[in-house]
Amino acid sequence: MKSIMGYSDKISACPGEQVTFMVSCVGQPTYRARLVKIIHGDTSPDGPGYKEREVEASFAGDHKARFQHIYAGSHAIVENTPHFDALGSLTLQAMIWPTTPDKGPQAILSLGSEAGGLVLGIDGSGALCLAVTGDGGATETVSTGKPMVGREWYFVAATYDRATGEAHLHQEPLVPYALTAGATSVTMTVATRPTLAGAFVMMAARPAGTGNGRVVGTDHLNGKIDRPRLANRVLSRLEMERLRGDVLPPDLLTAVVAAWDFSADITSDVISDASPNRLHGKTINMPVRAMKGHNWTGDEMNWRNAPEQYGAIHFHDDDLHDCAWETDFTFTVPDGLRSGLYAAHIATAHDEDFIPFVVRPARGTKTSDLVFVVPTASYMAYANEHMMTDAPLAEHLTDQVAVLQQTDVFLHEHREFGASCYDSHSDGSGVCYTSRLRPVLTMRPKYQSWLGGKGSSLWQMNADTHITDWLEESGFEYDCLTDEDVHAEGYAALAPYRVFMTSTHHEYWSKEMWDALDAFKRHGGRLIYMGANAWYWRVAFHPTLPGIMEVRRAEGGIRAWAAEPGEYYHSFTGEFGGLWRRSGRPPQMMAGTGFSAQGFDISSYYRKTADAENPRAKFIFEGVEEEIIGDFGLIGGGAAGLELDRADRLLGTPPNALVVASSENHSQIYMVVCEEIFINAPGMCGGEHPFVRADMVFYETAAGGAVFSTSSIAWAGSLSHNNYDNNVSRVTSNVLKRFLDAKAFQ
Repeated sequence: MKSIMGYSDKISACPGEQVTFMVSCVGQPTYRARLVKIIHGDTSPDGPGYKEREVEASFAGDHKARFQHIYAGSHAIVENTPHFDALGSLTLQAMIWPTTPDKGPQAILSLGSEAGGLVLGIDGSGALCLAVTGDGGATETVSTGKPMVGREWYFVAATYDRATGEAHLHQEPLVPYALTAGATSVTMTVATRPTLAGAFVMMAARPAGTGNGRVVGTDHLNGKIDRPRLANRVLSRLEMERLRGDVLPPDLLTAVVAAWDFSADITSDVISDASPNRLHGKTINMPVRAMKGHNWTGDEMNWRNAPEQYGAIHFHDDDLHDCAWETDFTFTVPDGLRSGLYAAHIATAHDEDFIPFVVRPARGTKTSDLVFVVPTASYMAYANEHMMTDAPLAEHLTDQVAVLQQTDVFLHEHREFGASCYDSHSDGSGVCYTSRLRPVLTMRPKYQSWLGGKGSSLWQMNADTHITDWLEESGFEYDCLTDEDVHAEGYAALAPYRVFMTSTHHEYWSKEMWDALDAFKRHGGRLIYMGANAWYWRVAFHPTLPGIMEVRRAEGGIRAWAAEPGEYYHSFTGEFGGLWRRSGRPPQMMAGTGFSAQGFDISSYYRKTADAENPRAKFIFEGVEEEIIGDFGLIGGGAAGLELDRADRLLGTPPNALVVASSENHSQIYMVVCEEIFINAPGMCGGEHPFVRADMVFYETAAGGAVFSTSSIAWAGSLSHNNYDNNVSRVTSNVLKRFLDAKAFQ
């Protein structure tokens, strides 16, 4: 059981900037905090072991412990207004696409407060219902009694006549099916009079008090809501139909209290009211926008070109954006603190947690010619993933029985900590938003992953500490930036540096990041690609809310779920999602190699090719006489493993690129990636298909720079072998020393 955990408001900070830390702790009156620089996060007994360096910090010492709650589940809220207070008789209506109508009570539109009001929702049988709650808490419920079908559009409406107490429900499927409930209407008189003083509107949930500084919802809806409407009298069915249109009928404007249009302000967290009253609201916990509405025709795939067909928001009972915890302590980065990967270490007598962040140089400056970019976008994509406990094929991918860590079990049991972009929501839809404003327990030193292959079994951050450890041990000075830094500042963030070094798995890139690195290369910058499967998925960061990222898994690629047709464009930016390859920018254009195969059991080695003898590549193998490179390592026992990239001229590998070594002899667990397969056929495994290989590539750029690509995630796991005295380390050192040399290539 995890008893202490936390997160920070920033993922990177430069001297003079403040990082704020939020902590939750149970079972202990106090906890101790300190600041550490993370050097090597791998605890494997076969390697150098865990390494950290404690750093003086103002927050170091004991802190009072407290539990901080997480309120998961998305909804929208429109605050109290006199328009709501004045309501007597009324009409609530919307188009809905319920995804789990059988899960239990769910709210669609709630008007009132915790004290009482009206809730148009779904009852325990899956039928539309209206719950009316009065002053004393007494509730009367009207139900159609007809369960709805999941993932089908319905028109739903409720009217309430305060004078007579008569309530009327409409539940109408957009597409009728045989042997299922068709259009249903129910009328019932209720004695309870709802309490509307201080009322506000909540969509996709009903109010359940306050917590963490905001209104908390319960009975969250799973599914889409489109065109919710509120009127100040009982409308006829014909008037409801007219109110469903794109334009509000002029003769109904006096009756309309609010007509929310979810096709407006899609890139924000605002929900806009198209009525003259302008009763705008906001979303909580980032429900998914740019979703197909009930009127989507399939003629247009880009929501920007037909926003009126994308008037739906998809809500989930497990969405999470910001835990909104209270601050426990802060840290202002002092002048002179070396750039690097740091963490606030928080601990009790029985448990500990690390809250990582990057210390970067002051903007526009550098303290080294080498920048190591920490792939925080990729860390966010995998944040708190549940693949081992949720995915039925997980152990088949690794060909081994998974050993679950305490963190894995905790996350499985506590879904309120949010999911990764490799998971599905509780209703089966893919998770396309991810946030770092929560404890990301998979982004921690000492954490082992089920996906990391035999041996150290590392993935993402801890695997990347093999690189930082090697840089420290080898005496190379380096600065650190994060993906978010590069995204926000573009080429300006990279311009001071001579060498850009990637992580082991720099998979997720925004357009701003891609353009920045491309500009860096075009200006003569040198790129050392220390991994594989980079520049793969195109992502977008929220334009106004820091710490949120979006990925739409569209049209191919290795993926745990697939976006619905018509929902391939990012809601944050309107850009086409999916693989960068599908946007005409294969990774071969950036690094000379691109994702070709994957396997998660054992790693193999490289064999030098004839290109290794080319005078242009002589510096790479200086002091390396062996033909075999990397037949050792902490990740699967070799330097070529997990995910592999290959050169391919047709996909953009430059014509002057040298393939100086290639891996071989991979197991049959290694498979060619699906975007390379046009027809399923035998022979797609390691030892059978020529695409199952990692190509070590070198090429010069026209501006006097150069690129070196290892093309394997496992490469960095071999750096520390034999006390760092090995051919993988030597090759990496040779390349880095030459790339740091100001002398132009060519």
